[in-house]
Amino acid sequence: MRIAVGSDHRGVSARLRVIGLLERLGNTVVDCGSHTTEPVDYPDIAADVAGRVSHGTADRGILLCCTGVGMAIAANKVPGVRAVTCHDEVTAEMSRRHNDLNVLCLSAEMIGPELQDKIIRTWLETPFEGGRHARRVAKIKALEPHCGEDGGGEGNGGPASGAAG
Repeated sequence: MRIAVGSDHRGVSARLRVIGLLERLGNTVVDCGSHTTEPVDYPDIAADVAGRVSHGTADRGILLCCTGVGMAIAANKVPGVRAVTCHDEVTAEMSRRHNDLNVLCLSAEMIGPELQDKIIRTWLETPFEGGRHARRVAKIKALEPHCGEDGGGEGNGGPASGAAG
């Protein structure tokens, strides 16, 4: 599997360790930085990793920052990306099984290396269940073209209003 990995300055050491794990598991890794502990803006790193997933040059992505939350917010702005912060093996499993998560966001500081590794292994090994979940993921994908056009939502001609589009 081709996996793009990125972190902000607070996740540099965790990113390097995660890259080693991914390579030992037989994956091809693209290191998207940051390569310094000097402050960087996490949206730039998230855009790089998420863009690679969106364009198909990476099968999946992993992002690390202090909490993982900022990375998830930024990555979800990229079309075709489904990113979430996972804090345990259950959220990692369900994010794959039910949501076909393609970008995993992790806290580099609030969970330790052992738990990070367990989350990553679970996320890599869990298949998407499909079935009723495929229908729901398709509905998430269908929201993308509507976002930003007119504000979306009820009464604005977006998908929630029932307007044809």
